[in-house]
Amino acid sequence: MLIPLISVYSTCLSSLGPSFAVNLPFHSRLSLLSLLCLPHSTPPPIWNPLPDLLHPVSILSSSFMSYFRSYSIHKAHPVLGLLQNDGKRVRKDEPHKKCGTQETRLTELLVTVFLRGGPAMATGGKSSRSSIHRYTNRLINEKSPYLLQHAHNPVDWYPWGQEAFDKAKKENKLIFLSVGYSTCHWCHVMEQESFKNKEIGKILNDNFVCIKVDREERPDVDKVYMTFVQATSSGGGWPMSVWLTPDLKPFIGGTYFPPEDGIYQVGFRTVLLRIADQWKRNKNALVENSERIMSALLARAEISIKGEDSPPPFPEVMARCFQQLSESYDEEYGGFSEFPKFPTPVNLNFLFTYWALHRASPDGARALQMALHTLKMMAYGGIHDHIAQGFHRYSTDQRWHVPHFEKMLYDQGQLAVAYARAFQISGDEFFADVAADVLLYVSRDLSDRAGGFYSAEDADSYPTAKSKEKREGAFCVWTAEEIRRLLPEPVEGASERKTLADVFMHHYGVKEGGNVSPAKDPHKELRGQNVLIVQYSLELTAARFGLGLEQLKTMLAKSRERLCKARGHRPRPHLDTKMLASWNGLMISGFAQSGAILGKEEYVSRAGRAADFLRSHLFDASSGRLLRSCYRGKGSAVEQSAVPIQGFLEDYVFVIQALFDLYEASLNQSWLEWALQLQRKQDELFWDSKGFAYFSSEAGDSSLLLRLKDDQDGVEPSTNSVAVANLLRAACYSGNMEWVKKAGQILAAFSERLLKIPVALPEMARATVAFHRTLKQVVICGAPEGEDTKDLLRCVHSVFAPNKVLMLADGDSTGFLYHHLPFLSSLERKEGKATAYLCENFACSLPVTSSQELRKLLLL
Repeated sequence: MLIPLISVYSTCLSSLGPSFAVNLPFHSRLSLLSLLCLPHSTPPPIWNPLPDLLHPVSILSSSFMSYFRSYSIHKAHPVLGLLQNDGKRVRKDEPHKKCGTQETRLTELLVTVFLRGGPAMATGGKSSRSSIHRYTNRLINEKSPYLLQHAHNPVDWYPWGQEAFDKAKKENKLIFLSVGYSTCHWCHVMEQESFKNKEIGKILNDNFVCIKVDREERPDVDKVYMTFVQATSSGGGWPMSVWLTPDLKPFIGGTYFPPEDGIYQVGFRTVLLRIADQWKRNKNALVENSERIMSALLARAEISIKGEDSPPPFPEVMARCFQQLSESYDEEYGGFSEFPKFPTPVNLNFLFTYWALHRASPDGARALQMALHTLKMMAYGGIHDHIAQGFHRYSTDQRWHVPHFEKMLYDQGQLAVAYARAFQISGDEFFADVAADVLLYVSRDLSDRAGGFYSAEDADSYPTAKSKEKREGAFCVWTAEEIRRLLPEPVEGASERKTLADVFMHHYGVKEGGNVSPAKDPHKELRGQNVLIVQYSLELTAARFGLGLEQLKTMLAKSRERLCKARGHRPRPHLDTKMLASWNGLMISGFAQSGAILGKEEYVSRAGRAADFLRSHLFDASSGRLLRSCYRGKGSAVEQSAVPIQGFLEDYVFVIQALFDLYEASLNQSWLEWALQLQRKQDELFWDSKGFAYFSSEAGDSSLLLRLKDDQDGVEPSTNSVAVANLLRAACYSGNMEWVKKAGQILAAFSERLLKIPVALPEMARATVAFHRTLKQVVICGAPEGEDTKDLLRCVHSVFAPNKVLMLADGDSTGFLYHHLPFLSSLERKEGKATAYLCENFACSLPVTSSQELRKLLLL
């Protein structure tokens, strides 16, 4: 018998994506496939392309499952057949369809053999209530909310660690590695369908050593094996499922598996049994193929300076990046794909910087329009929570309407900055209101009383207190009947006899039968429900009902408040109370930059409180090192793991960035001191002195097979992208020009990618400008509490000038800045007034004392 379906489909890899494809010899891939899928007496099937039939969200929602990326071909062929359960071939003469156009810069057409599962095929996954636990495994001793979710599975889970590794070697068992996170919808699905199934649990326990990893706790482990999955399949995501030899080398992997075989999918049970059988019968071949794969990955993972590489010229990098973004831009709804659509703050920040460099040109105007339109459409869409604030993770459709409902801290931090910058540039209060909306959500729902920020809120929840199964989006969606019941009052002064509900439902696109397309609701969880989306402008809605604009605003605000109160009675989604140094850093930047731009001191204070939290709970003063995570414990106390996880590169770069942002917002020099201390420690732990740039993890961990360097900006900017900007800022505040040299070496190491596909690194592309043009030091000489000083500071914060650092020269010659930057002592207040200088390479312009003069300097 063959595995139920060995399907062949074609996919187009865009050069915009990661360069993960491994050039394994064709016979290696074929032999590995045949070991797992085919009887040795059976010849391999004809491999031909088949159009992808997966749900549109599958690739980016982590539900996409495939095994092996195959060989390149140069022309399409008709599909000759599919292998069904009985081994028969069913002819389907359907021509191959290209996915994409020239605008996506297609680089190769690949034929991929894969075992398939996907969201459209899942049949369960809704968590059910139970207070009785029949099983308890080692995960009960962990702090991670994700690991604790699996502590009562019948699977004998181990955390990542030596105990599990030793068991695998002693018993000569394969390792099954499952990686996910606590608010991952498809992780819940696979747990409910497979990991809670006692029969599947027995298969796992009998044949494998099973390890669970929280990817948010251990991004180093996640990156190593995700690199393998992406390199040997057509995608990646979570839950990630990987099988390893006892020495931790992967040989097969994927993402979500349904529990049982179906017409178009292979079941997890079948996969487990086949792999276990092949380990017994063909162990040497599996190990050999694993070695080949790892050798290829090691070769492809290397990022270093080649020959005489130097930092690429910024005009070419910026122009090409803008061109690539412009080609993928959605003119109608904003964003940079059809669907699914993710918030991409790195793209928006790039466009703002490109506009700042080309303010008077048509391209500059287009860049600004692209960014502002995208931000407006996101804010109008269902991805934005119009009732309880904040943004969901991504939209499953082109209009930003139906989201995947989880809310992530890293999105809130970056989007707060993006909306605050949009206000800074445009002066449109709409953007300031959205930034305030995001920060309100985080302050209320993601804040620990000790000052830190929680990681995420789940997408799934119980529809009512009596419900037995969770549903995605249940906390956030509405029926028309509910809204009519909550908003029954007649509208005074309306041109027709209408209720508050009529006005609200019109404005937010509510329909009697629900407004979610069945195509975006494969499990029918949203049938009859409405995801609120701003369907009309305030002006059009006011005109429709004969209302004044202010009257309408008041009515809508009153309606939202009433729905928010009603929603408060629903069961809340799971809250991941893990606190990560890196994501807290992004959120500190969100509060600090928004506070400075919007003139909100309370935001700056909140950022300072969070930074104090990091120093108290996620920093080891004795070693000078950051820790990765801490947790809300019993009685709301902050707890650590028995063996604390050391910080990774992303923790350092995002916290250092946050401390620089917090200094510029508060002018408290202690944040600068700590930032520079952490920068030195980062260099010590992660710098590659041979190939240059930073590794994502420390050396010395024998359980990590690869030491990788981030090479792509995604939903978060890559660590090396942020590191370039941090190094340049650190040099400006310290006078240490070695940091400028390091920044140049990183840019040189990534030179090829920046020149060919800069859209993969828009944050680093921005940094090329700062490197070549040199950051401007804006120095304000004045008393911190003086009104004239504050007036100049307000001017600095009101202007979007991306390539600058701000510092206050308060006259204290014994202070930190005067000690590191002797040139400050030569700067004086003009006629006793607060005075601004614009300095470059520690040489300064003529002094100015008025905000008007300073503004002109900043815009040069």
